[in-house]
Amino acid sequence: MYLVTVLGNLLIILATISDSHLHTPMYFFLSNLSFVDICFTSTTIPKMLVNIQTQRKTITYTGCITQMCFFFIFVELDNFLLAVMAYDRFLAICHPLHYMVIMNPWICGLLVLVCWILSALHALLQSLMILQLSFCRNLEIPHFFCERNQVVQLACSDTFLNDMVMYFASVLLGGGPLAGILYSYSKIVSSIRAISSAQGRYKAFSTCASHLSIVSLFYGTGLGVYISSSATRNSHSSATASVMYTVVTPMLNPFIYSLRNNDVKRALRRLFGRQL
Repeated sequence: MYLVTVLGNLLIILATISDSHLHTPMYFFLSNLSFVDICFTSTTIPKMLVNIQTQRKTITYTGCITQMCFFFIFVELDNFLLAVMAYDRFLAICHPLHYMVIMNPWICGLLVLVCWILSALHALLQSLMILQLSFCRNLEIPHFFCERNQVVQLACSDTFLNDMVMYFASVLLGGGPLAGILYSYSKIVSSIRAISSAQGRYKAFSTCASHLSIVSLFYGTGLGVYISSSATRNSHSSATASVMYTVVTPMLNPFIYSLRNNDVKRALRRLFGRQL
C-alpha cells in the first residue's frame, strides 16, 4: 500500500509537469497535494514497516518528537491545500470571467507558500509544547506512530496547557479550512443549480467531483478516528482506525483523480506513450 501510494502520487506529479494542458491552477494545487501525500505517509509508514520486519517496536525520544513535528506539518498541509482547491473551484465556477486574472501563477505560488508557513508554525508550536512536558523512561505508546494525544497522555507533568493549545489549534486551523470548503461548495451548488442546461450542470459538477470525493474521504476518516477514539477510549482500536487516513486516503487520492478525470487520463497515456 505504501508503494502504491508513492508511485500513484508520483505519477500524478509527473503527468501535471509533463503535459502543458495541465499547467493550470487546479492541477498545480493537485500536484502539490500529491507531493504532500507522499511526505505524509513517509513520516509514519516506513518506521512501521521497519518495526514489523525487525520485530523491534522502539523509537527514540528525538525520533518521536521529529515524527510528530513532520506529521503535524503534512496533515495541516493536506487540510489547507484542500481548502485552497475548494476556493479555486469556487472561482472557476462562480466567477469564470475573472478566474485567470485572480488565480495567476504568482497568487497560486503565494497560496501554497502561506500553507507551508502556517503548517510549519503550527507544527513548531505543538512540538515546543510537547518538549515542555516531562516523561518517564521506557514508555509504551499504544499506536503505530507517535500520535500526539497518545504521547501527551503518558506525560508525568500537567498537560492542561497542551490540551488547551491543541483544542484552540484544532478549531482555528482545522475548523477554518473546513468552513471555507463548506462555504465554497454552498456557492458552487447555487451556481450549478442556476445553469439552465443539464449538460452544463454536469460539466460544471464534474470539474469538482474528484476534489469533493477527496474532501469527503479526508475529513470523514479523520473525524471518524477521533470521534470513535474519544467515544470508546480504546487506543488499539484508534490505532487501527488511524490507518484509514494515514494510509488508505493518500493511496486512494491518485485513483480518484485519474479514474474520474479525463484530462489526467489523457496526460498519463501521453506520458507512458512517450516513455515507450
